[in-house]
Amino acid sequence: MNSRIATVFAQEFRQARRNLWVMLATGALGLFALALGLFGAGQGAALKADVLTLTAASLATLSVYLIPLIALLMSYDSLAGEVERGSLALTLATPVRRWEVFVGKFAAQAAAVGLAIVMAFGLAGLVVGLLAGTGIDGIVAWLRLIATSVLLGAVFVGIGLLLSALTGRTARAAAAAVGTWLLLVVLYDLALLGAIMTAGEGVFAGQVFPWLVVANPADAFRLYNLAMIDTAPVAGIDGLARTLPFPPIAALVALGGWLAVVLALGVQRTKRIIP
Repeated sequence: MNSRIATVFAQEFRQARRNLWVMLATGALGLFALALGLFGAGQGAALKADVLTLTAASLATLSVYLIPLIALLMSYDSLAGEVERGSLALTLATPVRRWEVFVGKFAAQAAAVGLAIVMAFGLAGLVVGLLAGTGIDGIVAWLRLIATSVLLGAVFVGIGLLLSALTGRTARAAAAAVGTWLLLVVLYDLALLGAIMTAGEGVFAGQVFPWLVVANPADAFRLYNLAMIDTAPVAGIDGLARTLPFPPIAALVALGGWLAVVLALGVQRTKRIIP
């Protein structure tokens, strides 16, 4: 990281901390994870299963709603807001390059979201492990969940910054962020379920449908974590985790591909911003 990117990173991370985004995200994710963990303690005792493993499976299914939303809310006005306030023009008057502004902002906001995830899930996992006990499989599943959650948050931070660069106005960026969240996290799965019910069994169900699911970053995150947990109870689209026609690592590669594409598009778009 060069000095100009580091300067943008430091400024953006301080701003996220002053706006209490890290604290709010940590609190929301921590309470969410702890509630699921305490609920899973009773379920784990009944099923004689590792509580931390069951909680990791539950969080993999449900945190796809919360983590992308937090990431988008943190990043959607990062560039558009500065264009409206005129502060981006002041930043670009310095020797910093436009792509360095984008990379610095992305790194800072991805770090803020990642820090919130690590603190929240780490503390919740520690509490659940101490109260209900756990084994090596549960610890591995929990660490895998934390790592992939950080990657998921980074993908949606990149998407938020790209939308901010594309729209150039805070109101439009907010509408685009909410619409993107609804499309990728909610409506996409509903559309696929409708398609699979219409098509029935055949080539679409066996060969096309699994790839369409993994093409969505939220679904790729969820399916990878569930596929790596043999004891996870699954239903609906999540049932693909047991019958994937490709190795689970493909879902992780899809997440990495999303991150690379979003960053490349964001850098290119930032070069064309007129502050």
